[in-house]
Amino acid sequence: MRLQKKICFSPLLSMGILFLAALFIMPSCGKKGPPIPPVKDGNVLAAPNNLAVSLEDNQLTLTWSHTIDPKTARLAPEAFEVFMAAKDVEACEGCPFVFNSMGVIAMPDRVYYGSLAPGFHYYFRVQAIGKDEMRSGYSKTSYVDFTKCKKPCSQPI
Repeated sequence: MRLQKKICFSPLLSMGILFLAALFIMPSCGKKGPPIPPVKDGNVLAAPNNLAVSLEDNQLTLTWSHTIDPKTARLAPEAFEVFMAAKDVEACEGCPFVFNSMGVIAMPDRVYYGSLAPGFHYYFRVQAIGKDEMRSGYSKTSYVDFTKCKKPCSQPI
């Protein structure tokens, strides 16, 4: 005749196992973004503002300003990066488009020159770059309809 051992679980052990099982089964709360370094008050770059687009023939001129606020954004930029997205006339309405860097403009300049090809919708925005590649948010996006351009053909979005 065999002797059978009786195994006894304590209530604390069974609660711990149940808690760990529930922890692994619970759904997560969504996709996480990239890590953001801690920032002291005011140690950020303000986004460029007053982005203006002018177009003469196919020659583009982008201008903008930048304001330093001693309380909320007291860091001065070292440069500005200009971004452009283009959609051709046949692109579907609401289709996504990708902004590509057009160049970096060093301080104190706040102007970008370029040329555009007709038959596209163009979108522009600017971002300030500070020390150690610190970046601001983007300026408001400006739009140029160069498919059937009549004066003026640029407008902010």
